[in-house]
Amino acid sequence: MREIYAGGCACGAIRYEISGEPLFENHCQCRDCQRKSGTGHGSYLTFPRTGVELQGEATHWDIVGDSGNVKTRAFCPACGSPIYMTFAAMPDVFTVHAASLDDPSRFKPQAVTYGVRGYAWDHLDPALPKFDKMPPT
Repeated sequence: MREIYAGGCACGAIRYEISGEPLFENHCQCRDCQRKSGTGHGSYLTFPRTGVELQGEATHWDIVGDSGNVKTRAFCPACGSPIYMTFAAMPDVFTVHAASLDDPSRFKPQAVTYGVRGYAWDHLDPALPKFDKMPPT
């Protein structure tokens, strides 16, 4: 049996459990992720949408990403913690913020996306493959 990925917001008002394994784990240096994180990148795990259980009500905010596609950011209305994202162009996936995991050490980044937007002061593992945009599927 697979181990559950569990996490949520800082105050505990929103929780998730995911029974599947991540499809992709990445650091993203797009401008939106920089603004959202307040630093040089965001760190994410993307899962199949099936197997995701949510508790609590998140506030949602839509934005057009660097790809031109709409992504929906979900955050806690009480504490403001960013928790997950969904994508209009990919309704079958569910992406969580690595730091929202109960055990963030489970995050194993596979790549850096939108590396063309990265800053010299944002030091990421140089061994990770770096893509100017999203890698081909």
